[in-house]
Amino acid sequence: MPPSRALPCPVRTRLAVLPALCALWCWSGSAPAASAWAAIATPSRGPSEVIGTPANGCVGGAGALPESGPGFVSVRRARHRFFGHPDLLRLVQDLGRTAARRNFGLVMIGDLSQPRGGQMPSSHHSHQNGLDVDVWFTLAPTAQAARQLMDDRPDPPSMVQPGTLASSGAWGEPQRFLLETAARNPAVDRIFVNPGIKRAVCNEAQGDRAWLRKLRPWWGHDAHFHVRIRCPAGSPQCEPQAAIPAGEGCGADLAWWFKPQAKGTTRKKGEPRAEPIAPAACMALLRDN
Repeated sequence: MPPSRALPCPVRTRLAVLPALCALWCWSGSAPAASAWAAIATPSRGPSEVIGTPANGCVGGAGALPESGPGFVSVRRARHRFFGHPDLLRLVQDLGRTAARRNFGLVMIGDLSQPRGGQMPSSHHSHQNGLDVDVWFTLAPTAQAARQLMDDRPDPPSMVQPGTLASSGAWGEPQRFLLETAARNPAVDRIFVNPGIKRAVCNEAQGDRAWLRKLRPWWGHDAHFHVRIRCPAGSPQCEPQAAIPAGEGCGADLAWWFKPQAKGTTRKKGEPRAEPIAPAACMALLRDN
């Protein structure tokens, strides 16, 4: 057999995008298949722009979060979900630097978005437009320890006791500090946390408690918290969420989560979800190879 030769660059480029194009062309519905977005390996060219909503959108010109930086380490990078708008990357880096000054350990950063955002084939319905990031409550002594703990392994310990909504022994000052630091950042719109964690913070917070308003109770989110930043400047197609109600959110609205009727509000596992029509600008971004 003759020796193999490397394919010309244009041919290699075309072959690299075939899986994404196939997933897009073979999709007959009104929204592209999640596999189409997951098959895209690189961000799009051009300036950074957030399009649509966190649950139905995409991000153009996304940046990549470094593997590590002062005070933080990016984990589970094999999932290829470490991309986001530059404002989101800045938030992560600010959080890491602040944590480093307290010597709590390294902040473990989980999923952001895929290279161009869009639907993910697993784990998330949101995280689509470059504004969301998961931050693990457990801190790591070193980057190597973080990857040994997280990569291809179960999630770290819950901050909530099993079968209850009471905070666990893993919850403490470093976790409160991370939440407060993130919530006080002006770029942050809201943070999703387990109702038990919201209640713990409501009981413990002292002084200026205005930041508690940004903590929104939601199922799960007991081993990590989910930060969402505001629509950034220069993204006219970004659709903001409805404003958070006034107040700390520590009263009747939080108490509801601990009532029996709250348990029947979750979507059953495997229950089909109607996917919305993707913004036209996202379809164009998906085709831009």
